[in-house]
Amino acid sequence: MKLSDLNKLFFYLIILINFSSSYAENEVDIWKKNSSNNLKEEKENQEQKIQSPLIIKNKITTNSIIQEQTSSEKDDTLLYGIWDPDKYNFELSMWANTDGKNIEKTIARLNKLNLSETAENILLNTLFSYSYAPENLSEKDFLDIKINWLIKNKKDDLIEQFLTKNNNFPNKNKIIQYLVDRNISRANIKIGCEKVNFIGKDIKDPYLEKFKIYCLVFNNKKSQAQLLHDILKEQNQSDKFFDNALDVLLGVSENKNKKIKDDNLLNFYLSSITFPNFKYEPSDKTNKSIWEYMNSANLISIDDINDKDKIKNIELAANKGQVDKIQIFKIYKQIPFELNTLINAKTVYQSLEKMESRALIYQKFLLSDNTKNKLDLLFLLKDLFKKDNLSNVYTEFLSDRLKEFEVSKIPENYRSTVERNIISNKSLNQKKIKFDDKTLHKSKLVRYFYEKDYPIKKTQKELDSIYKKIKRNRSYFYSAKDVAVLESLEIDGIIIPKEINHQALSESYNIPESLNDLAEKGEKGYLALKIVEIIGEDEVNNLDSETIYFITNLLNKLNLKEFRNEILSTALPLRI
Repeated sequence: MKLSDLNKLFFYLIILINFSSSYAENEVDIWKKNSSNNLKEEKENQEQKIQSPLIIKNKITTNSIIQEQTSSEKDDTLLYGIWDPDKYNFELSMWANTDGKNIEKTIARLNKLNLSETAENILLNTLFSYSYAPENLSEKDFLDIKINWLIKNKKDDLIEQFLTKNNNFPNKNKIIQYLVDRNISRANIKIGCEKVNFIGKDIKDPYLEKFKIYCLVFNNKKSQAQLLHDILKEQNQSDKFFDNALDVLLGVSENKNKKIKDDNLLNFYLSSITFPNFKYEPSDKTNKSIWEYMNSANLISIDDINDKDKIKNIELAANKGQVDKIQIFKIYKQIPFELNTLINAKTVYQSLEKMESRALIYQKFLLSDNTKNKLDLLFLLKDLFKKDNLSNVYTEFLSDRLKEFEVSKIPENYRSTVERNIISNKSLNQKKIKFDDKTLHKSKLVRYFYEKDYPIKKTQKELDSIYKKIKRNRSYFYSAKDVAVLESLEIDGIIIPKEINHQALSESYNIPESLNDLAEKGEKGYLALKIVEIIGEDEVNNLDSETIYFITNLLNKLNLKEFRNEILSTALPLRI
């Protein structure tokens, strides 16, 4: 090939490369232009959507769309809960219109109550549905409310569910340490070590790391324990007490610790298994978890039955639920009394100290063989515990003793008292329901509220049939509970007989204005908490009819049917 021909070839190649480059640049510019136009059109469409109001139940809720878009921009990792919000007809933005400080105050009040089963269920399902925190309450503070409630109420199963469904969150070490301590306090070390699986690499907590190391020793993985311990010491996260205790457990040396350490449960537990001839005298200032561990590990003993101060401390611990209450009666049984004192116990007890008087009456009860005398002594003992603010020690014990009597042998004047003091092992919802089709709210209709997916057509037929029976009674009075049933059925699509003007009937019942305002504002979560507060320690079957009505009315307004059904299925049926 000639040189001139090569020059021509190179020339054509250069032109081709330049053309291709120019074409590619134009192609990119065209894509950018089209992309820009598309983004512009998409933005305009979004603005049109926001400007177009959504009408729900005759109310314009333009803000609801904006809120949902704002909520969707939040980081999903900040969602902490157990249940999907739609399970109870909540939304992620259920607290959007609620002042976070009001939630804190309400929870603080609820924490002082021993909530009934229904109230606690509603609280749990509300508080632990996935949701964003209120605007003026940080996600961490809102999370702390949830975690603190679980710990305070010892909801171990729910805590494990929470840990399973929420990977990383602030204060995770706190909730895991609770689980660890809970199992140590029960002397369930094997189960406690299983909870180590919840301690991920993201958690750097000396307390939990020490327990993890101990669990390796417990499971006979000593070389791994030694390796982790060396790392812990290099990070300056260990201490001399733990180092010495671990050396004892590894068989490296004898115990060099000279003092039992009770600043936390793990140190106390390690003391109890490494100190020779371990002995510890708890006091009223001793941590609750240490009392519980000593009780579970059978470390509570009375060497001197005349040590009244120690017995009193054990009584107080038992009243707080830190010590098995049966221990108190075992101690009472050991206290010596002269025969003459036992014979005249009903008069002598008044001259003794409070603890001794209880022990005397208890021993007299054990020696009695007459039903009336036994009942007299049991209820006298109840008064003695009550006077010393120790009723928690005695309530269950009394119930168990009363169950031992044959009903036919209980004197007539004692029967109602005995019945009131027996604790039923069955919850209200476990008892058999007796239907009364002559009263609307006690009729077969209530099955609609407690049987899942109960057919609407069947309910319609039952309503029509029951109404025919009721209208024969010209003096029939439609109670507030009846109105609650009728309103709920109508909202769910069941046709109410025209002759029943339940809307007029409902006007005679007042709904608290403050609660009605919450419903109008759509504050589902906060309204649910307020309803929990109203129910409080009472089971809903003990609430008055008007309260039942306005609670179900409010729940119907916000379409919280799961809660409504739980309220009605507990409050309405006649149970035997």
